[in-house]
Amino acid sequence: MRIRPHLPNRSLATGLAVAAMAVASNVPFTVNATPSHAATCNGYVGLTFDDGPSNAHTPSLLNALKQNGLRATMFNEGQYAAAYSSQVRAEVSAGMWIGNHSYTHPHLIQESQSQIDSEISRTQQAIANAGGGTPKLFRPPYGETNATLRSVEAKYGLTQIIWDVDSQDWNGASTDAIVQANARLTNGQIILMHEWPANTLAAIPRIAQGLAGRGLCAGMISPQTGRAVAPS
Repeated sequence: MRIRPHLPNRSLATGLAVAAMAVASNVPFTVNATPSHAATCNGYVGLTFDDGPSNAHTPSLLNALKQNGLRATMFNEGQYAAAYSSQVRAEVSAGMWIGNHSYTHPHLIQESQSQIDSEISRTQQAIANAGGGTPKLFRPPYGETNATLRSVEAKYGLTQIIWDVDSQDWNGASTDAIVQANARLTNGQIILMHEWPANTLAAIPRIAQGLAGRGLCAGMISPQTGRAVAPS
């Protein structure tokens, strides 16, 4: 375990919309008939999971997300993308988006520009080599940023993504607390979660039900605006 101190039943129309989304994104996506899907999407939120991938946690998380009709952005560390390339491919196959979370999760604001460049560039390459495409989104470890880091992000065409809501799952938050954190999300907002806490995995079905009850859907994070939007 890696703990880090980070600052209605589906209608036919919904099924067709999800299928169309999958075709449009050219990513396999399983339509299922669980009662956790909003009949309509009145807004979109960005579910994000940091610190993967791994053989220990990624498969269970992906299964839970798929079973509950959710898509998310996985901010992968380069060292783990290189070590667990099959899990990167599994993320893509499950319909997830993949972002860059540095190679070794250092405090980048304490690093030199060349060290920052190495952390970002090696992760871009590791994810691409694993079949995850070339990321367009970057989440700085610990949410720490400065002008030097932003300049390197710009060099690689990356949009910096922090978060609007911190689930505190890294800090031992209960399943109830993680569900409640997701309940605070509004249209366009992004929540920080991690792939390894057991309480986060347990919260997934209730997160899906809560979003559906508020007419919100799990969307992609736009590289243009850095906000959650409808999948394209």
